[in-house]
Amino acid sequence: KDAYRVGMLRDEGKKPNNIRDSLHVLYDRGFPYLLLTPAAIFTLFLTVLPLIFGIMIAFTNYSSPNHLPPRSLVDWVGFENFINLFKLPSLSRTFFGVALWTVTWAVLATVTTFFVGLFFAVLINSNGIVLKKFWRTIYILPWAVPGFISILIMRNMFNGQFGPINKYLQAIGINPIPWFADPTWAKITCILVNLWFGFPYYMALMSGVITGISKDLYEAASIEGASARQQFWKITLPMVLFATAPLLIMGFAYNFNNFTLIYLLTSGNPTNATYNFAGHTDILLSWLYKLTLEQNQFHMASVVSILIFIVIA
Repeated sequence: KDAYRVGMLRDEGKKPNNIRDSLHVLYDRGFPYLLLTPAAIFTLFLTVLPLIFGIMIAFTNYSSPNHLPPRSLVDWVGFENFINLFKLPSLSRTFFGVALWTVTWAVLATVTTFFVGLFFAVLINSNGIVLKKFWRTIYILPWAVPGFISILIMRNMFNGQFGPINKYLQAIGINPIPWFADPTWAKITCILVNLWFGFPYYMALMSGVITGISKDLYEAASIEGASARQQFWKITLPMVLFATAPLLIMGFAYNFNNFTLIYLLTSGNPTNATYNFAGHTDILLSWLYKLTLEQNQFHMASVVSILIFIVIA
């Protein structure tokens, strides 16, 4: 390209750049590219290359016990793994069951944290509420504490045998609840614990949005006779949704792959006898984890990861 440009300048009777001029142009116009190049190289090496490698595994039989290097070689099988995922009863039953719960979990986990955060943000920013900074500080604590520790604490609190929650229920005459033993209660527990961890984040963001809404809008609405409920539905909610709607998409994508909470809280349990290496509360990512690190079924895990990527993308 440079040689072509020099030839064009010579044909037009113009003087091409010498070495000094070329270096000056490179520094003047190419400086951003020089800074972007190292980051681009690292991105290609650490993100794109593993992505391509993972996609290629989906078209092999890389699995235990018969096709695991270095004891034995790996063969190309084409789309056989994709066909088996939907054709074999054990795999298809597990995939569709886990996928249905994953979507349900992602939607409920996102919606509950979003609207509960909005509820508390509206309450804290209401007129007449004193010590607003105090209330914000109190409600931000669940999000400020490291999630790893909090999830393990919640796991002990909801324990069916020695957990304090069931002990309190027994003390007031209510039968213990099988928080982790019953499939339905286990799923409800996951949503409740995620709500505890997630709503402070949305509350803090929406408090900033509500603070930024002009007070003139509310004053004009009050003069026109609008009630507090009408002001919320016609002013507060549309303004908040306009500013935070992308967070719903980001929250859905995050909860779709929220491996940490599911694995640390329930480990995918209780066990589902009809599933293949998965439990009732396993999401696709935790099932993928079990397929790879516990069962060495790398080929099927790669197929599932591709499908997860397509859905999130």
